[in-house]
Amino acid sequence: MTAGNEVPVGHTPEVPGTRESGADGSVAQMAALAASMSTVLDRCVWSQSMTHESLVTYLVEESYELIDAVEAGDRDALLEELGDVLLQVVFHAEIARRTPGEGFSLDDVARVANEKMVRRHPHVFGDEVALTVDDVYRVWRAAKAREKATRTSILEGIPQSMPALALAEKVLGRAKHAGLRPRQTDAVESPDFDDERELGELLLAIASRAQEQGLDAERALRATLRDVQDDLRQAEVGVSATMDTRDGETRDA
Repeated sequence: MTAGNEVPVGHTPEVPGTRESGADGSVAQMAALAASMSTVLDRCVWSQSMTHESLVTYLVEESYELIDAVEAGDRDALLEELGDVLLQVVFHAEIARRTPGEGFSLDDVARVANEKMVRRHPHVFGDEVALTVDDVYRVWRAAKAREKATRTSILEGIPQSMPALALAEKVLGRAKHAGLRPRQTDAVESPDFDDERELGELLLAIASRAQEQGLDAERALRATLRDVQDDLRQAEVGVSATMDTRDGETRDA
């Protein structure tokens, strides 16, 4: 899977037996998958024409199909769709391995993911103790904060291409954790609902009403979220300035 391990043209990689299990079997199957992807990119002109950018559509589609399989509780579909998402990862990694200036492989992707998992679980791989779910959240947040110490905003790292509702939950979650409340959340009277079913019906009714009025609900929420994020950044600047002032007063005291 490194730059020196390309599969020669004309060679068909030997796929390990499907009965292999455990860590050794998983490693063998991943090696076989990476080798097969390398062969595909050697021989398939369509695959050779693909880039990270042109594959985004397929990654999004496969991700949604995986979500459908999860929500349907379909074991066979889940197995297949997880494989399809994994194929996207392997495809991107193989493109990167062959692209000057990128030069990382599936091995590197797995290494970085493993290192991150270990860092984020000091209660599993280190000396931290977390006996409850709340303890795990506390440890996880502290570990993530150490990793992201150079970030200057609570909004950094939030993918802006997320669907609007998911983006709203992410932005509001970060704001709540920082003790900030966007003014837009109080702009209209909050509707009442008791469970997810009622919430879903309410959201559907809003989307339906927006459509009747020729409005795009997705675009409307995105526009509001841009305002929310602008306000949050301004609030952060104010908090930072206040803290700097207090620090100066403390030093002068």
